[in-house]
Amino acid sequence: MLRQAVAELAARYGYQYFIDKAKSGGKTTELWEEAGRLGYLGVAVPEEYGGGGGGIYELAIVCEELAAGGCPLLLIVVSPAIAATVIAKVGTEDQKKRYLPGFADGSLKMSFAITEPDAGSNSHRLATVARRDGTDWLLTGRKVFISGVDETDATLVVARLAESSTGRLRPALFVVPRDTPGLEYREIPMEVTSPEKQFQVYLDEARLPADALVGGEDAGLPALFAGLNPERITIAAYANGIARFALARGVAYARARQVWDVPIGQHQGIAHPLAQAKIAVELARLATQKAAWLYDQGERGADGVDDTAVGEAANIAKYAAAEAAIDAVDKAIQAHGGNGLTTEYGVGALWSIVRAARIAPVSREMILNFVAQHTLGLGRSY
Repeated sequence: MLRQAVAELAARYGYQYFIDKAKSGGKTTELWEEAGRLGYLGVAVPEEYGGGGGGIYELAIVCEELAAGGCPLLLIVVSPAIAATVIAKVGTEDQKKRYLPGFADGSLKMSFAITEPDAGSNSHRLATVARRDGTDWLLTGRKVFISGVDETDATLVVARLAESSTGRLRPALFVVPRDTPGLEYREIPMEVTSPEKQFQVYLDEARLPADALVGGEDAGLPALFAGLNPERITIAAYANGIARFALARGVAYARARQVWDVPIGQHQGIAHPLAQAKIAVELARLATQKAAWLYDQGERGADGVDDTAVGEAANIAKYAAAEAAIDAVDKAIQAHGGNGLTTEYGVGALWSIVRAARIAPVSREMILNFVAQHTLGLGRSY
């Protein structure tokens, strides 16, 4: 029922709405607000804070079906999937009461800032530092490729405590409102057709109250990792939805386009690539559903489900979905021939969107490193 309802919502807006917003510099505010009012953005927020009381499985459905309807919303990955999950899992009771109702109805949007210019995929080299100043905190550092800072109310920033500026990582997460003195952001010009923009974020002794620290000083790595598996699972769902949308366009064109008096989809040279892409997408969807189910089971304390199993499944799902989605978009473009690169047929612009899934939020190479080391027991290569 949730899948059908979200699909119906996406159909009321559709790809043209999404792409017009992306190309004009607009935002998908109307869709976001309606999805929030209907409870779809808050499906994974605990019921006591106004949410649906579901899990990442349900949130992945929302993410996938919006994308499959031509409206892939990247902010679902960073706001309800990462930020809301982190606060629900490790936040103080006051923080939960302050933020979770807004996540539940979509009235609060929050970015997530971990990536830094000099750290790359090595989060142990984070240089953004938080230090005490009386009861306040002062944050100093730089972040890069932070999604949607211009349209979110705050950013969940990953820093390290000043006393651990060298040695092992001791992360801390802070809620930084967009209007905080000392916070500046600058858009990064991107070759990606999306209404959600990417930004560099600069923190110059940005002053925050004591309660901006999520979960307290001892939250540490569990606070950081609380949002990373939901991030991988929902980005996989996002990619799966885009793949489904592209395939639907490719198949529709193959049925309608006639050359030599028959539809081109009757020829194996067109039909087989689309069929192969369909199989790969369905396998990726299964991997994503498995990962979401395992994550939720682990959160509910099911026997035999640990962080290693969830991490493995989430990384595999993200890898499989990105590869399948890139292939599906490519096959859909190819089925259209020259029309695949025209604005009219609405598949060419998907390429830049879906190609990013192989890079972010974690590259395919780092996923292969993870599986080689943690699943196959091979030596660490980095």
